[in-house]
Amino acid sequence: MNRLVCCSIALIVFSGVGLARAPAHAPIVSPEMHSDNTVTFRLRMPNAASVTVDVEGAKAAPMTKDDQGVWSFTSTSLQPDYYGYMFTVDGTGVLDPGNPLMKPNLLFKANMVHVPGPPTLTWEMNDIAHGVVHHHFYHSKVVGDDRDFYVYTPPGYVAKDKKKYPVLYLLHGFSDSADGWSAVGRANIILDNLIAQGKAKPMLVVMPLGYGAPEIVSHGFGAFNLTELPDANFTKFTQALLTEVIPQVENSYVVDKDRNARAIAGLSMGGAESLLTGLNHLDQFAWIGAFSSGGLPEQFETKFPNLDDKANKQLHLLWIACGTDDGLIKINRQFRDWLKSKNINHTDIETPGAHTWMVWRRNLTDLTSLLFR
Repeated sequence: MNRLVCCSIALIVFSGVGLARAPAHAPIVSPEMHSDNTVTFRLRMPNAASVTVDVEGAKAAPMTKDDQGVWSFTSTSLQPDYYGYMFTVDGTGVLDPGNPLMKPNLLFKANMVHVPGPPTLTWEMNDIAHGVVHHHFYHSKVVGDDRDFYVYTPPGYVAKDKKKYPVLYLLHGFSDSADGWSAVGRANIILDNLIAQGKAKPMLVVMPLGYGAPEIVSHGFGAFNLTELPDANFTKFTQALLTEVIPQVENSYVVDKDRNARAIAGLSMGGAESLLTGLNHLDQFAWIGAFSSGGLPEQFETKFPNLDDKANKQLHLLWIACGTDDGLIKINRQFRDWLKSKNINHTDIETPGAHTWMVWRRNLTDLTSLLFR
């Protein structure tokens, strides 16, 4: 036999043996839901020395490695909701490679796991009429960049309809992008369900990019320990909202332009923005909501120089909420006490929970049920 042919056959046989002996890893399931609402998280990292999983609303939990190099952890029973989570492998954050459900964020991208619940939960998808989320892009002369915003139109909205809709301007938190409320907060699903149940008025929800000074993101949460940058961020955000976003919305959609049909609300940084923008522009907003306000300056008299009890005639609702386990509960209580000292009517809301989307979805559910009544 030709020597070259023999060598070729030997190579094929050897390669085949090698492939046959290569270790075959069975695919792992992560996250895996169980009937008792516990969730098992898994990650194959055979060479790692330490792996933890950080589930939104809970402390980071150590995972256990099996003889196949798969690390796992099973949670306690979780309340039905959407939870963000990520792994930390030897000090480095790692996404779950087998889970396509993502939690977008400019600084801390993560996966999400859905613990399903009954259809009565407002963030659960139901067989009802659904609204539409529109994505807009524009160049901001105020900030000097190209940016975007989202607009939710409710079921039945017709652009040529004579009916004019009220508008909620809904603001995201620090490190989120403009899609935070739709991609993670499920604001459109919440409104769909509430409107179908007759618990909320049909309304537009506008979700703008919340950075007046986008460079603030590069400083991380330490940015709020600075002075000028947070001030610039809040000030220019308000300018962009009032002079760019609102005019575009009112030119493109059938909306009621009266202040009585305009609300502003937000979470964390967006909560502070809703207070700073809304309370300093009562000629523009009659409904104001703040969830777990973060970055709110403690110089209340300076930041709200014209606010007094005359505001009570202009405000239909000033709704301030925070979770009792949230590290921001102190500043929120201080602000509410200051409002009381000024005899300004407002609604105080404290609920169980920390600085999480599980709190804010419920906040949005409760607030939107009160708007435009």
